[in-house]
Amino acid sequence: MASLPRQVRLAIETRGAGLYEFTEAAARFVREAAVDAGLLTLFVRHTSCSLLIQENADPDVRRDLSAFFAWLVPPADDPAMAYLVHRDEGPDDMPAHIKAAILPVSLSIPVSGGRLTLGTWQGIYLFEHRTSPHRREVVLHLA
Repeated sequence: MASLPRQVRLAIETRGAGLYEFTEAAARFVREAAVDAGLLTLFVRHTSCSLLIQENADPDVRRDLSAFFAWLVPPADDPAMAYLVHRDEGPDDMPAHIKAAILPVSLSIPVSGGRLTLGTWQGIYLFEHRTSPHRREVVLHLA
């Protein structure tokens, strides 16, 4: 029997804005912990990306989510965003912080029978809000 809590930092390389699934990496971490029941907490260590549990069957869902949030919070060079002051890192920077402020940066998923209790079509995603590639770090903590 494994001792709890267990923790690992997972690096996720992004290629720009969009959703990046890492369900299998989280499931592997839980399997290797060899615990029957517990709670997996995930936390992203950045201020311009988010974490989501979302459908993983149809890629149109990811495309539509990305399009919706681009519409909801356009780049800083859009006339609707003229009020923004923080622009030092480009037109996607402050909008990325806004998206991260309204979306979760941590998730909790119960573990039962040694497995994540995700639904059939649920996947775990890092939602990158910046347009350029980044190396993101997600902490997985099992207790």
